[in-house]
Amino acid sequence: MFKSIAPIEGIRQPLLQWLWEDKEVKFDVPLLHKNLRSGERVLDYIYHIEDSKGNPGDTGRLMVTNLRIIWHSLVHKKYNLSIGYARIGNTNTRIVHMHSKARIASQALYILAISNETRFEFLFTDVSGETSRRDQPIFASVFDVYHLYQRTYLYRDLKLRGAIVQAGQLVILPDEQVFSHVQGVWNLSSDQGNLGSFVVTNIRLVWFADANETFNISLPYLQIESLRVRESKYGPALVIQTAETGGGYVLGFRVDPAERLNELFNELCSLHTIYGEQPNFGIQYNAHDARRRLEAADEEVAQASQFKVDTFEELDEQQEREINTKLNSYLAEGCLGKVSSQGERDPLYCKELGFAMEPIRDGYKLRDLWNIMPTKMETME
Repeated sequence: MFKSIAPIEGIRQPLLQWLWEDKEVKFDVPLLHKNLRSGERVLDYIYHIEDSKGNPGDTGRLMVTNLRIIWHSLVHKKYNLSIGYARIGNTNTRIVHMHSKARIASQALYILAISNETRFEFLFTDVSGETSRRDQPIFASVFDVYHLYQRTYLYRDLKLRGAIVQAGQLVILPDEQVFSHVQGVWNLSSDQGNLGSFVVTNIRLVWFADANETFNISLPYLQIESLRVRESKYGPALVIQTAETGGGYVLGFRVDPAERLNELFNELCSLHTIYGEQPNFGIQYNAHDARRRLEAADEEVAQASQFKVDTFEELDEQQEREINTKLNSYLAEGCLGKVSSQGERDPLYCKELGFAMEPIRDGYKLRDLWNIMPTKMETME
């Protein structure tokens, strides 16, 4: 489709820092916990943690970032590991018994990770020895951030044919700002081409077809390996090469006139460069606020379940025995067959109750059967 691979004069090809942190499992990387990539932030620290399967006996700490979980030993500096959230298959907490004479029960975090068709099992155990931590959700931040990661994939991953456009308008993500909306953009992925529109934001580039908005592509700057303007059989075209983690696609778009194409190209190069300096991975989490919310919820549950004697009234035992003995006698007579010699009787309408009922047997009144509690009950002080 494209006649020449040589770039047109004046183009710039942005450099991309490859994102591997959330998609790989790595071991013993030098200074792993200190060399975080741009945009990666530590959201929580969990201290006194042992890697019970890989490095038993070494006390370390867990670092929960917006891309991965890092464990590093505080005893041997060279021992560490990195688990990207995209590689986690299953995770849960469990109670284990530490290898000591006392056999102290302790809380542990289990993680099953899958990378390159290899299964890794990790068990991070609390070795602080504090019994109070056994009943506390010390690993809550791991689950919270992992769930946030799963819900914010549009910030990091290429998405084809997603529900990202409604009534011709882009569904805006949190912290996303739209800079330009370009109409009349031809997608050259097929021979006949598809006419659509570009939406350029501070996080991604979105194209969708005018005839069918479900035919679309959401391309974060994080997944753009290169931007070029090249000659094609349709004339000058914007060519975007996606990274291997984004599928390794070559996407072509034609924008008329050529001046508008150059303006769009320069705008995308600038935004890509700015985004590369400080990427936004979409995860916003504050561990202190999360702990306060959890403590408040636990306190509310404890108060709701607390038994309050003041809200109940204690009945006199003698009065309790007198609770509607006539109703019990009436029911007993019916079970024993002590009914009138007249046999079955037709139901009659009762004005007091508003519906038809069987006539009451002799010796009883409606109030005797309707009032379950005596009319006058005295509570004990």
